[in-house]
Amino acid sequence: MQNIARTLTPTVVVIGTGGTIAGTAADASDNIGYRAAQLGAAQLVAAIPALAGMTIKVEQLTQIDSKDMGFALWRTLAERVAQQLARPEVSGVVITHGTDTLEETAYFLQRVLAPCKPVVLTAAMRPATALLSDGPQNLLDAVRVAREPGASGVVAVLAGTVHGALEVRKLHTYRLDAFGSGDAGPIAHIEEGRLRRHRPWPHGQGQALGLAWLPVDAASWPRVEVLTSHAGADGRLVDALRAAGVRGIVVAGTGNGSLHHALDAALLEAQADGIEVLRSTRCPQGGVVEAGADPQAPLAHPGLRSAGSLTPVQARIELMLSLMPSPTP
Repeated sequence: MQNIARTLTPTVVVIGTGGTIAGTAADASDNIGYRAAQLGAAQLVAAIPALAGMTIKVEQLTQIDSKDMGFALWRTLAERVAQQLARPEVSGVVITHGTDTLEETAYFLQRVLAPCKPVVLTAAMRPATALLSDGPQNLLDAVRVAREPGASGVVAVLAGTVHGALEVRKLHTYRLDAFGSGDAGPIAHIEEGRLRRHRPWPHGQGQALGLAWLPVDAASWPRVEVLTSHAGADGRLVDALRAAGVRGIVVAGTGNGSLHHALDAALLEAQADGIEVLRSTRCPQGGVVEAGADPQAPLAHPGLRSAGSLTPVQARIELMLSLMPSPTP
């Protein structure tokens, strides 16, 4: 199969899902009052002359604002990506996506697929009609990464930076370099079409759960919600979630995962009733650090598990996947 693949023209599959990168506004100077998901992925590709000489296949999976991303679409997207990667001529897959939930989709795909070929999510902070739209360069860079020999795993490419799926996060609401990679730092930078890599590709990060792990009916996926600790927090929202039948709760604590005492008590009660709880932090950088090797050192919180370096939304996906029943043989 590998010998056959070497004789084939490398093909990049671009899967469109909508987002700001496909958005339009009535006024080219308007970078906020636009409508997302108005242009097809084929239009985005055709607008970039540098892609004309490459073998690119385009598939429009959906057209949504990524704030409306859901589990059923995640499953369909994972299936389509896996099918395309199985083709020997495909060197990688690019997914055009909205920025709002890009980090969640990236984390989900890495945990489910952990692909040995590159899967590259890209997006834009400005619509396609903007005077200085960032989408075309981001898409061109994403295709460059999808064609990179030896590249693997799920990454995000924005503003000339390659972020790993397990670290990428949106840090700014408006500016073009809105994404970061936390303490890990970016995997690479793209400089005039050339890749300068700083650390390994994410293929080896985590074992792929596989599509068989995911229930076909997305409505049956375990319900996990995110709460935030803050001044004056109490347990009423925890009680409401318990009544609603949630299976898990991720709490975004203050600082190193600390919690208001009233919220803490309610979460401990929920955990005692069988609801899984993970403790993360609302801080944009860093994770929840537990005590070191000293067995005499007290745990930061002896009752609720730490989410470690995971952001609250990453921890939510991880907890949801852990609560899914094992696939039947």
